[in-house]
Amino acid sequence: MPPQLWGGLECTVNRVHDRYRDQIRATGHHDRPDDLDLLSDTGICALRYPILWERISPDDPARCDWDWTDQRLGRLRQLGIGVIAGLVHHGSGPAYTSLVDSGFAPGLARHAAAAAHRYPWVMDWTPVNEPLTTARFSALYGHWHPHQRSERTFWLALLNQIDATRLSMQAIRRVNPAARLIQTDDLGRTYATAALRDQAAFDNLRRWASWDLLCGRIGQDHPLWDRLSAFGFQDRLRAIADDPCPPAIIGINHYLTSDRFLDHRLQRYPPHSHGGSESQLYADVEALRVLEPPPQGLEGALREAWARYRIPLAITEVHNGCTREEQMRWAAQAWDMAERLCADDIPVEAVTLWSLLGSSGWNTLLTGEGAYEPGLWDVSGGAPRATALLPLAQALSRPQDRPLLAGGAGWWQRPVRIGHPPVTRPAPMKAHLAVSQPRFSAPPLLICGATGTLGQAMARACALRNIPFLLTSRRDLDLSAPSRMAERIEHIAPWAVVNAAGWVRVDEAEAAPDPCMTVNAQGAIALARVCQDRGIPTLSFSSDLVFDGQKDRPYVEDDPTGPLNRYGLSKAEMERGIGALAGRHLIVRTAAFFSPHDEFNFAADVVRSLAQGGHFVAADDLVVTPTYVPHLVATALDLLIDGEVGLWHLTSGTPLSWSDFARRIAARCGHDPARIRAVPHRSLCWAAERPAYAALATRRGAALPPLAAALDQFTLHLPPHWARQAA
Repeated sequence: MPPQLWGGLECTVNRVHDRYRDQIRATGHHDRPDDLDLLSDTGICALRYPILWERISPDDPARCDWDWTDQRLGRLRQLGIGVIAGLVHHGSGPAYTSLVDSGFAPGLARHAAAAAHRYPWVMDWTPVNEPLTTARFSALYGHWHPHQRSERTFWLALLNQIDATRLSMQAIRRVNPAARLIQTDDLGRTYATAALRDQAAFDNLRRWASWDLLCGRIGQDHPLWDRLSAFGFQDRLRAIADDPCPPAIIGINHYLTSDRFLDHRLQRYPPHSHGGSESQLYADVEALRVLEPPPQGLEGALREAWARYRIPLAITEVHNGCTREEQMRWAAQAWDMAERLCADDIPVEAVTLWSLLGSSGWNTLLTGEGAYEPGLWDVSGGAPRATALLPLAQALSRPQDRPLLAGGAGWWQRPVRIGHPPVTRPAPMKAHLAVSQPRFSAPPLLICGATGTLGQAMARACALRNIPFLLTSRRDLDLSAPSRMAERIEHIAPWAVVNAAGWVRVDEAEAAPDPCMTVNAQGAIALARVCQDRGIPTLSFSSDLVFDGQKDRPYVEDDPTGPLNRYGLSKAEMERGIGALAGRHLIVRTAAFFSPHDEFNFAADVVRSLAQGGHFVAADDLVVTPTYVPHLVATALDLLIDGEVGLWHLTSGTPLSWSDFARRIAARCGHDPARIRAVPHRSLCWAAERPAYAALATRRGAALPPLAAALDQFTLHLPPHWARQAA
């Protein structure tokens, strides 16, 4: 049988010291019951969904609040979507227990019994998600509560979770004898240099521990028996082996970071990767970033799990925190892989699109606020906004209907994946070799503006992301000659058009208003109209200079415009003209953009001037929101791929004056901020009037990374010759 399509909401409730982090609240799903109605036309037939102990009885096991769960599970039942119920998800239980508490397992079993009595129609259960991973992060590495760092507490935490699973399934099956255990864990393989072969061998044995325990495999003949017995766990191992609880389905969670490489040569890797065991120091990095040929990946993990257990499999988390087309490629390849394995008589029951509403903080391992990553929907603006992953989900079983950018090799299959000195190794077993990717031929993205900052940045982003593109100059496609546009568009046949061309000289536009208006407004509108007639989406760029600066708070998308200069007038006219057209037109307003890849921007001028030993003069009475160009084009491309239309504000989000911006650049680049000389803008004798307050904010979501992160990236990628000018 072909795989089913399952879905999942990132629902972790984990504890770090005395603070709980609740992903259901972080994504806003807690307060949006209508989210579940979005699933009705996705093709998802079952949903991994939380009935979490920490949420239902957080303070007292005798006081349970089922109202929220009653409403959500009732709606899923009405929609005909199956529930795979999770009881603890990367958690340590409520505050009155922990992973190393003897009461953890019986406590979860009581919660499971109550949940089963309340929802006897639920057939599929995951009492504890990823017990091995949770034990490592909580009791071996100390990231999560109870913040232990010893091997004994790691095994204790794992055994407690295994007992919690066994006792919970016993309680559930007393209500519903046919209930199935779907047991998930992260599964990768560890590779290593010869000096660390023993550590890798242990890691590769330990990764099976949760399933081996549940299947009753860890007896006296198991390689882990003596190790756990040395910690005094013989009786517990015997009890588990005598009363096992094998899963009905083994759920494999595999990420691009799951396969690891251990290297004793610490000098080859950044300090944050350094760690080790009690006897050896080593760097622990993503195998994908160093091994050549690459590691076995998801397909190898699935084949190994089937060979070891001969129990049906499911891919229970498919998520890639990356750009949109890379998210799509990862999901499409996982589906194709599942179909391929089914054809090889390896039963992969389902592929689970994970983090349907996105997730927050996983870049910090949930130890801090962290970044938000969208899923099928982007909830960064409050309300769920469908991304391009939604039509992909709807088309997964129909390859001919897949969105265009779901094809092609992902970054994990291209040379860009190598991030450290490569390590060559013998090819793995044939069964674990990655399947070669077919050649990908697709219509290009047409980018107008070959000589400009945005055009060049768009081209760099497309090259990095493996998006076919064609970058044109004015000679190839002249916005001031509309009569030739249609012919060129017909010949190129792009899937979308990015207009990054135009008049950019704000002060010179005062003396040449007609050429500025011709290119920025009339030509841009004509290009959009040609695309409209051919059903081609467009992306155009506008400016904060469409506003008059009279507000005392940042402008949002629906604020009225009132430009003070000719350049701003041309952009406002472009917005009006394109906004009146039919078709799919996206307009991004941005401001004060800066980049290390462009010689001609404010931040570049600051760095070069200070490197030469001088001062830098900047206005202190004009407020803007600086925008880092690589972040701008990355998000704008995602919005274009998602099929978004209308006006969007994209900036790095911090309103400040030009002089304050210059000081931040100086400080981040190691210069004295006192060398920035703040002056009134009128002393600079600009020909064009500027709005006093032109900060931008958004009501639509898709926020860029903050300015601090942007400045970090700007400094990291500065051309060496800029800094050398200080000599």
